[in-house]
Amino acid sequence: MTAGRVARVAGWVLLGFVVLIALFVLLFDPNWLRGPIMRQTTEKTGRELVIDGDLDIDWGWPVTRLSAAGVSFANPEWAEGEQMVTAENITVGVSLPQLLRRHVELPEIDLDTVEVFLEQHPDGRRNWLLDREQKDEGARLEIGTLSLHDGHIRYFEPAQETRIDADVSTTDEAAERPPVERGKSDAAAAEGKAAAPQGGSDAGIRFDAKGRYKGMAMQARGTGGPVLALRDDATPYPLDVEASFGRTRVKADGTITSLLKFSAIDLDVDLRGASLERLFPLIGIALPETPEYRTEGHLVRDGKTWRYEEFSGSIGKSEVAGTLQVDTDGERPYLHGALTFKTLDFADLGPVVGAKGGAKEDEAGPAKGRRKVLPQTPFRTDRWDTVDADVTLKAGTIRRPEALPIENLDTRLQLRDSVVTLDPLKFGFAGGTLAGTIRLDGKSEPLNARLELGVRQLRLAELFPTLDKSKSSIGELNGEFDLKGKGDTVAAMLGSADGKAALMVADGKISRFLMEAIGLHLLEMLRLKVAGDELAEIRCVIGDFGIKDGVMETNALVFDTSVTRINGSGTIDLGKETLDLTLVPDTKITTAVALPSPIYIRGTFANPEPSIDTGRVAARGLGAVALGFINPLLALIPLIETGPGMDSQCGKLIQEAKAAGK
Repeated sequence: MTAGRVARVAGWVLLGFVVLIALFVLLFDPNWLRGPIMRQTTEKTGRELVIDGDLDIDWGWPVTRLSAAGVSFANPEWAEGEQMVTAENITVGVSLPQLLRRHVELPEIDLDTVEVFLEQHPDGRRNWLLDREQKDEGARLEIGTLSLHDGHIRYFEPAQETRIDADVSTTDEAAERPPVERGKSDAAAAEGKAAAPQGGSDAGIRFDAKGRYKGMAMQARGTGGPVLALRDDATPYPLDVEASFGRTRVKADGTITSLLKFSAIDLDVDLRGASLERLFPLIGIALPETPEYRTEGHLVRDGKTWRYEEFSGSIGKSEVAGTLQVDTDGERPYLHGALTFKTLDFADLGPVVGAKGGAKEDEAGPAKGRRKVLPQTPFRTDRWDTVDADVTLKAGTIRRPEALPIENLDTRLQLRDSVVTLDPLKFGFAGGTLAGTIRLDGKSEPLNARLELGVRQLRLAELFPTLDKSKSSIGELNGEFDLKGKGDTVAAMLGSADGKAALMVADGKISRFLMEAIGLHLLEMLRLKVAGDELAEIRCVIGDFGIKDGVMETNALVFDTSVTRINGSGTIDLGKETLDLTLVPDTKITTAVALPSPIYIRGTFANPEPSIDTGRVAARGLGAVALGFINPLLALIPLIETGPGMDSQCGKLIQEAKAAGK
């Protein structure tokens, strides 16, 4: 057979094949497939598929579309609803190349007047998985885009206390948009048109949902593009949503790429709520308890990185701005970034350190003198293992009570494996600085705490700003604190603390009348009252305490002025919040009428009670008292050397004590 004849035969065969296909398409009744489709689906899933209406096929390559009316697909027996899907009309696009590989892929689904009920069982079964046990993640339909017209979707997950009902419908914004007002420019009209959802058409979807999400009352409404691009990892899907979860409110406007994976996000966000702590059910990251907050910023996701960019807002009365990033490619999310407080209201820090609601009464009741001063609200360490963090915080201006002279804040907060560290922690305070580190180990129960804090060059005139500055011009204060404690509240940590505390003031001035009154020098008090007060020189003030099980015991307590030296002793119980101090004045000036007596300071932190014993005559002279202070004063030499130096009045006091001891 010649080549030409072979070509002619092949042509006739091909033509005959095309004719047969054409006859098949013309004569084929799609309803012949309705029964096999229903039987095969029921056999493989164990759940009944019903197609009441006619089946129609729109042949095409690579996608052929099947349309049917009166379609329902049953739920498994354990589900709450009888049907998973019911639709008046459904059109499904089937990928023929994938079907030839025995793999079902649906590039597009269009549903009209549809009810969808999705449910997740507490044991992990999900009714949208199509294997008989509803547990195989691979047994789900691969859907490209989904269009809903007059749809109702319900989602139920009892283990998470979640039940959501949503209405979804197609909207034509061009038809619904009000006409351009008379006199409004064409540019304004064009601007309104530009606000329509993307996707090449003014048509889009509108949704309205309500119910409960993880136990919180929720509502959400908004608009999106014309179809739900479930598996599209390249095309951004436009979304404009406003939602509430309990007292948390969020508005978002922008795009999301891949609605199943959230592979990319680009949204302008307005977020506000009662406390940042209440975001935990929504984002799975532990944040501190705070007053009411609001922020506006730009939320971006790229791969496994979330970034809240250049946001600004307020927490309580504090103004805050910054950028925070969360990396999810690790054992736990890693939060890092920087926060800057233009103004920080000190009262807004109360909930962070457990001082919510101010001073709290103890179990004994609200009787006077029993009120607790130290913060009593427990830290919530159970969520510290949900995130690692490294965030810097700066505050340029601090709004605070007049009696609390904090000026600025600069710290770095790190959270690693449930251990919180503030290092460095630096406050501007009363013209000087408080600087050191705080470490809280949330892995231990109760919580382990460590505080190392240096006090440098605090000006006492600013430390006590409410005092009459015309009567006192006190010098600088330096000191050291080194404490370890255990407990779930600040009060418990201090109540169990071990360590030391030392404070020193060198040089300055103080009211002479006050010093004479402490020594009960009656004639001098009368003279100053008549002639007017004078200033007495402060030579040195030293307080050195050893701390054991929350009890501060004096190693040395000396207030030395040109008029009087006051030697003190006793204890301060941080656990019980009680005082037991005795101050013994020793006058340096001979006076004809004086009733020197010890001064007792008893009572609680909330209600201290000073008193005197006029029946006792105060001990005279430095000798016997100084002998007991020699070693404690010598222990303060490093603090003096790094502060005012050994040539200062405090240095001279130590030298006097050494000489008296000899």
